Amino acid sequence: MEPSDAETVFVAGASGATGRAVLRLLGPRVPTVRALTRSPGKRPSLRRAGADEVVVDDLLDPSDLAGALDGVDAVVSTVGSGLADIRRSGPYVDGAGTEALVDAAVTAGVEAFVMESALGVGDEPASPLAAAFDLFIGPIQRAKTQAEAALRSAPVRHTILRPGVLTNGPRTDDVTVARPGAKLYGTVSRADVARLLVAAPVTDAAADETFELVERPAFPDRAVAVDWQLPAGRGDDGIDIDVHDGESEN
Repeated sequence: MEPSDAETVFVAGASGATGRAVLRLLGPRVPTVRALTRSPGKRPSLRRAGADEVVVDDLLDPSDLAGALDGVDAVVSTVGSGLADIRRSGPYVDGAGTEALVDAAVTAGVEAFVMESALGVGDEPASPLAAAFDLFIGPIQRAKTQAEAALRSAPVRHTILRPGVLTNGPRTDDVTVARPGAKLYGTVSRADVARLLVAAPVTDAAADETFELVERPAFPDRAVAVDWQLPAGRGDDGIDIDVHDGESEN
């Protein structure tokens, strides 16, 4: 997908902190930003954050996901369970909810699907931090693993991002991006994660890839080179993003 081809982007998990950061980035760049929320009362705040349209539905009990995705070019999913949700036996929005969204995206003919996951998801060698994620939020991690597998097997271009500990710090545009098994550990701001989530559908090197990412500490020797771009649906030509890569800092 070219930067100018992102005409309509659907944001799941739009009410969360990362989702709202995604809306703020997409708003000036994409002609139509469609946000998903479970709460009708959040419509005004999501529109202020950058959404042109707001869909009210529940991924764990959807009423019309196919209709919500009509005409959508790319889905950006930032859905996630909270610590309180671990007390439940499931299902979790990270798993069954994301899988339902993937199925609906395929049915609707969506071109690209980007999923926010977490360090420690999957079977690759993990850092101690990622192993701690598995220990303390194991049910959610397993749900994300199932959702990742469903996305990879679906006939849609995908990108999966596995960030470290999320912070509310400022955007740095200076993130280590590495393939699974790099054993990254550390923190990354939601603003930096949002920037890569927005870029992934229109970045060629992100197609059908899974990446770990952290901001601090940096691991340039473990990173991969990705020429990240942002959508240019409202007139700009795409904006390069500085990240650590295997050759230089662009």
